[in-house]
Order: sequence, then structure tokens, then C-alpha cells
Amino acid sequence: MRYLVTGGAGFIGSNIVDELVRRGASVTVLDDLSAGKESNLSGVRDKIDLQVGSITDLATTQKACEGADYVIHLAARTSVPRSVKDPLESNRVNIDGTLNVLVAARDAKVKRLVYAASSSAYGETPTLPKVETMMAAPISPYGVTKYVGELYALVFGRVYGLENASIRFFNVFGPRQDPTSQYSGVLSRFMLAILDGQTPVIYGDGEQSRDFTFVSNVVDEVLRACEAPGASGKVFNGGTGARITLNQVLQQLGQITGKTITAKHDPERNGDIRDSQADISLARNVLGYEPKVMFDEGLRRTWEWYKANFGKK
Repeated sequence: MRYLVTGGAGFIGSNIVDELVRRGASVTVLDDLSAGKESNLSGVRDKIDLQVGSITDLATTQKACEGADYVIHLAARTSVPRSVKDPLESNRVNIDGTLNVLVAARDAKVKRLVYAASSSAYGETPTLPKVETMMAAPISPYGVTKYVGELYALVFGRVYGLENASIRFFNVFGPRQDPTSQYSGVLSRFMLAILDGQTPVIYGDGEQSRDFTFVSNVVDEVLRACEAPGASGKVFNGGTGARITLNQVLQQLGQITGKTITAKHDPERNGDIRDSQADISLARNVLGYEPKVMFDEGLRRTWEWYKANFGKK
């Protein structure tokens, strides 16, 4: 089977590519390397076709899609704060780019497209856990763009017969998440601060909670969604069904590292969601998905990777 992975040099994408190669699949990666890194693919570089280009260019996207059986669409501007600062860029990549990917997948007659959606679609709805049947109510430009991608995918299924499934990622973390960007995930920023002897920064009181999901769980769910009967036309949560506060995260990091960690609290940021937790019943029932690496173990594995790659030599 041939897979196209857009954004395949990124954090989540490269982990998916590794697993596809391990399974013996033929893999094309389309990535403009604006956030992804070729080094993320170093272990499989000679086994894949890496095409450097942007999904914002239709011809480039169509070329990458040629011969693909499945498309896994991850390429995006992935940051809430960045979308608040520059909504036009987020719209250009996440909506216009996604439309290009859908057109290319339709024209290439792929078997199914799996779209990386986002839990940000739920916005501030207070009900926990979040269920896919809830009304979407995004509160950031990023959340809007990712939700629009879901809608476009569903419409392409209805209008053009393009099979598709969307996975709403819940705070994915793990090895290869870049901690050096100002827009990086909170866990990677915590770990880099600890390694540098700095004080971790929490925006708000630290009681906000997240369904932090170790990357291998998401890889498993995405690949199940490519082939599972009955998955097409559905949106699935991609989480663990649990949640933990940022203050509790720092406590656990203190236990793992043997350090006393005290956070600096800055004002809350526009567009940040207070609490997030996934109901994963639908993914269990349709995809046979079950998270195998829970937060404690994932945090330990991630710390070891950051220590090896960013710790002082």
C-alpha cells in the first residue's frame, strides 16, 4: 500500500511515517520543512520519498498524491497563539491548503483520507468529557480552521465519494516535539526549561487540565482509521479519556527528575481552553482503538528523550 503523509517530517507525522515503514508500506512525505525537520526522518530517509513543498500549491500537492492509496493529512499551522497573531496565515495553510489536499486526493481516487482535526473545535463548552456529537464552538482562529477542514472532508465524502475520517487530536506529546519554538506544546516547554535550569512558565493558575495523549496512541488510531470498516464519514476523538492539570504535571516531572520545580505564573492567553478531556467510546467501538501508553509512562519516555537530545552534554 502507498501512503501520502502531508506534514510527515513533523512531530506526529514522522512518528506515523516510522510505523508505516516498519509495516512495510510505501510512503511519500510532502512537507515544506517550515516546522518539520528532515532529521526527524533520518531513520527511514532511504526508504521513503520525501517531496519538499507546500500544500498551499495545488500542483505540488497533486504530484505528491499520485499513486497514493491513502492520504494522511497532518500539514498545518498548529499553534493557537500563532493563529491569534496571524489569522491570515493559519487560514491560508489550514483551510486553503486542506482544500488542495482534498482536491488532490479526489483526483487521485485514493481509498481514504484521514484528516488531523483538533479538540480545539469544542471550544469552551463546560461539559466533560467531550463527545463528538457536541456542537463545535471554537474560540481561536486555529480552532476555526481545523473545524472547517473537518467540514470540507465530510462534504467531499458526500459530494465526490471521497472516503474520509477525522481524528480530533487532544494535546499530543512525545519524542520529537520541538521545544525551541515559542509556539511549542506546554510539556516540551516545561522540559526544556527544567533542562536549562530555568523556571517553567504557566499561563494562568495551573489548574487548567488537558487530556495529554502520548504520540504512539495517536499513530495507532490514525492508522486504524485508514482501513477500519465503517470509519468513513465519521469524526473521532484522539485522546486517552483522562485529564491532568498543569500543576500536577509539574509535580510528576519533579518526581521523575528528582528536582523541586516551581512554576512562574503569567496571565492567561487569548484562545486557550480551560479544560479538555476526550470521550473515546466511538473510537473504541468503530476503530478498535485503545490507548496503550498512559500519561505517566509517556511523560517518563518523553523526559528521557528530551534529556538525551537537549540536556547539557
